[in-house]
Amino acid sequence: MTAPIPISLEVNGERVDAQVLPRINLADFLREQLKLTGTHVGCEHGVCGACTVRVNDDIVRSCLMLAVQVHGASVQTIEGLSDSGEVADLQAAFRDRNALQCGYCTPGMLMAAQDLLRREPAPDRERIREHLSGNYCRCTGYHAIIDAVETTARTRTGRRA
Repeated sequence: MTAPIPISLEVNGERVDAQVLPRINLADFLREQLKLTGTHVGCEHGVCGACTVRVNDDIVRSCLMLAVQVHGASVQTIEGLSDSGEVADLQAAFRDRNALQCGYCTPGMLMAAQDLLRREPAPDRERIREHLSGNYCRCTGYHAIIDAVETTARTRTGRRA
């Protein structure tokens, strides 16, 4: 049997010291050991985007990253972005535009949308669609999601619809 490995990292602004098996992925570590269940596991192949988190300011698929790979890193989950208020306006736009239905994809979608808006404050609809193309949603048909992100971008930059 493989022995656990010690890791130390920052999660949502708090230092975390843990022991992990070398084979545990970041999504399972966040969900099972840290009880941060907003990071969802969908396909476990990095395709659906439900497990999207931010590692050192880059979004990644946490199902494809081993927990030992984030030793010394800064990780932000949807709980961290939500608690800090960073995505409050985006969450409100998702609600107002009915851009969430079952809600399973929503945390990953919010993480990806916020990543885009941090990098490009005023993306057009095509750019939003392109950036979110790695996140699957089986309920909404995407139009409401694109509307919500566009609305948030316009509000943040003071532009009108």
